[in-house]
Amino acid sequence: MSAIRSEMNGAALVAAACIGSFLQGWDNATIAGAIVYIKKDLDLQTTVEGLVVAMSLIGATAITTCSGAISDWLGRRPMLIISSLLYFVSGLIMVWSPNVYVLCLARLLDGFAIGLAVTLVPVYISETAPSDIRGMLNTLPQFTGSGGMFLSYCMVFGMSLTPSPSWRLMLGILSIPSLLYFALTIFYLPETPRWLVSKGKMLEAKKVLQRLRGWEDVSGEMALLVEGLGIGGETSIEEYIIGPADEIDDDQEPTAEKDKIKIGSMVNQSVPLMDPLVTLFGSVHEKLPETGGSMLFPNFGSMFSTAEPHAKHEQWDEESLQREGEDYTSEAGGDSDDNFIVH
Repeated sequence: MSAIRSEMNGAALVAAACIGSFLQGWDNATIAGAIVYIKKDLDLQTTVEGLVVAMSLIGATAITTCSGAISDWLGRRPMLIISSLLYFVSGLIMVWSPNVYVLCLARLLDGFAIGLAVTLVPVYISETAPSDIRGMLNTLPQFTGSGGMFLSYCMVFGMSLTPSPSWRLMLGILSIPSLLYFALTIFYLPETPRWLVSKGKMLEAKKVLQRLRGWEDVSGEMALLVEGLGIGGETSIEEYIIGPADEIDDDQEPTAEKDKIKIGSMVNQSVPLMDPLVTLFGSVHEKLPETGGSMLFPNFGSMFSTAEPHAKHEQWDEESLQREGEDYTSEAGGDSDDNFIVH
C-alpha cells in the first residue's frame, strides 16, 4: 500500500512539473497558426516573419547554455518558478504588443521560459520520482508537450472560424495555464532531495523524501544520496546512518540551525559491501587452475608467468612423488650398471 502511495505522490509531482513542457508545445503550435494573421496585420516581410517565429528558439538556446549551472546554484524549484513567471509575462506582453519589436521581445522572454522548462523538468523528474517508475515518468514531458500542441491547434482552428481572428488573443491565452503552473511551483512542488543533500540540508531533504515516498524510514535512500554525491569524503556507504537532529548527547549543546548526519551504528557491522562484478570475477579467479592459466586458454598463463619457479611445486600429490621416485631409482640403477666394467 505504501509503495502505491509513493508512486501516486511521484506521479502527481511529475504531472505538475510537466505543465512547463505542456506550455512549450502550446506555444510552438500557437505561433504556427497565429503567424498568418500577424503577417497580415503588421505587414511583415518574409525575413521579419521568420525572425518572429525564431525568437523563442533563440531565447531557448541562449538560456540552456547556463541553466544547468544556475539551477545547481539556486535550486531546481526556483528555476521552475522563474520559468512560469516568464511564461506569464511573455503572454501578457504578446497580448499588448503594438508593433513587431515588442512582439519579438515577448517571444524572446517566452523562449527563456521554454529553455528553462525543457532542461529542468527532466532533471526535476529524475531527482524526485521513485526509482522503479522513474523511466516511465520521464516520458511524460514529451507526452504533455504533444498534448499541448494538439490542444493549441484545436484552439487556433476554432478561433480561425470567427469573422475576425485575433492573433494577440491566440498568443496571450498562454498566460492562463502559466498561472496554474506558477501556483503549483509555489505551493505544491518541493525542492529535489538530491539538490538539498548537495547543499548539506539533510533535515529538509529527509522531510521531502518522507513526503515523496509516504513512509518515515528513508535513511537508506538518504545514505545513497550522500554516497552518490561524494560529500562524505572517504567515508563509505555502510558508515552512514541518517538520524534526526534532536538525537544529541547530554553533554552537547543543541545546534538547531545546522543539519547533521549521524555516523554510527553501521560501522560495527561486519557485513562488507562488494561490487557484484568484483564478486563475480573473484569467484571465477578462485576456480582457476593453480598454474596461473585461464579456463579458456590453459597454456596462455604459463607463457607469461612471473611467479617464482618454486611456486609451481608447492603442492605435490603422493602419486606424483612416488612416480618420480621410481623414475629416479631406475635411472640411478641404469647408470650404475653402465659403470661396471668387467676386465
